[in-house]
Amino acid sequence: MGYVERTLGFRTRELEDRDLRLVSDIVGGAIRWRRYLDHLICCLCHNERLFRSMEPLLLQILRVGFYEIIKLDIPPYAVVDENVRLAKVALRPGAGNMVNGILRKLVLLKENDSLPLPKVEGDDRSQARGLATLFSHPVWMVRRWIKYFGKEEAVKLMTWNNSDPHFSLRANKRKGFTRADLVKQLEMLKVPYEVSFHLDDFVRIGTGMQSIIHSGLLKDGLCSVQDESAGLVIPLVDPQPGDSIVDCCAAPGGKTLFMASCLNGQGTLLAIDINKGRLRILKETAELHQVDDVISTVHADLRNFADGNPVKSDKVLLDVPCSGLGVLSKRADLRWNRRLEDMEQLTKLQDELLDAASMLVKPGGVLVYSTCSIDFEENEERVAEFLLRHPEYCIDPADRYVPTDFVTDKGFYFSNPVKHSLDGAFAARLIHSL
Repeated sequence: MGYVERTLGFRTRELEDRDLRLVSDIVGGAIRWRRYLDHLICCLCHNERLFRSMEPLLLQILRVGFYEIIKLDIPPYAVVDENVRLAKVALRPGAGNMVNGILRKLVLLKENDSLPLPKVEGDDRSQARGLATLFSHPVWMVRRWIKYFGKEEAVKLMTWNNSDPHFSLRANKRKGFTRADLVKQLEMLKVPYEVSFHLDDFVRIGTGMQSIIHSGLLKDGLCSVQDESAGLVIPLVDPQPGDSIVDCCAAPGGKTLFMASCLNGQGTLLAIDINKGRLRILKETAELHQVDDVISTVHADLRNFADGNPVKSDKVLLDVPCSGLGVLSKRADLRWNRRLEDMEQLTKLQDELLDAASMLVKPGGVLVYSTCSIDFEENEERVAEFLLRHPEYCIDPADRYVPTDFVTDKGFYFSNPVKHSLDGAFAARLIHSL
């Protein structure tokens, strides 16, 4: 939804809820399925050079039309008519004629169940390319997941990434608003829900977000949007009234607010972030949620802040910048904005931030390292490398804090989208020796 609103801007405000959901589906789906749609468009052009030279707006119109015909339950004649008219108005009459011809070919092929699907055959590289096209992911991601998880699990993961995203809401107990109160409100709004099996304050929804937004529940600070996989990191920190806590890369603040609510007005929570604007939003949201009494903010690069800060804290959370490979179902555009080269830069930054965060922990204190990634190099490998550099730290197994179904053989927390039907996430709880 956020991507659609950033893309279409103010125009979405004029739409009714049902129309906004459809627009979100079309825009998000066309982005998510881009590689597969481009394969079909190229096949129906019968000329790769023509496809490669196609002007961007014309290609986008075709992608939208292809997605509507293949993935949505919209009458094909309506799709053809609307997209032809769009091409004529936005481009020129000749572009409309071209869109008309290509979309009609697609309709015929679909009706005859003869779409030109990519072949998944040959050596490992060829199979990865075929799967990447069929499930619309970058080839480098597919090869990486086959390497770490195997082909069968990689296919399940891509299927999850292409499915309709679910969202979770956390009731804000600090305002006296319980999960039971939230459930009552959802029932009044006729929003389908499931209570979380893993977290007491959480409720899961698949549809109805616009109704929730219009109801004022979010604007009034009675609840917030937070995936359960992110929420399960907080029991690892185990914030207790009276604790001194540092949230090292705090913005936009979901975990900060959850930890602050656990302090129940007793203790301190220092929220550090390098982004001044996002930190200001965090501060405003903390006031809205009535947890600002324990939160103070610092605009700083953690690496510089840790060098000059002698104060040590009981518990430190480092939710590092990462690839976001665990949240691809929610962020339609992210898969196309990540490159293999990014991974090396990210892991270097993660090491630097982890070293800096470790300097803020008291002897006997806790350091929690977390990501919203499913990537081995960002998760287990970063912790292993850190422990080699910092023998004063050791792993505190996660099974004391989260359900054992989420705990790996090495004692880390790991939310697997395929296994748990939640966003992918990882966390390690580390203890500083006395």
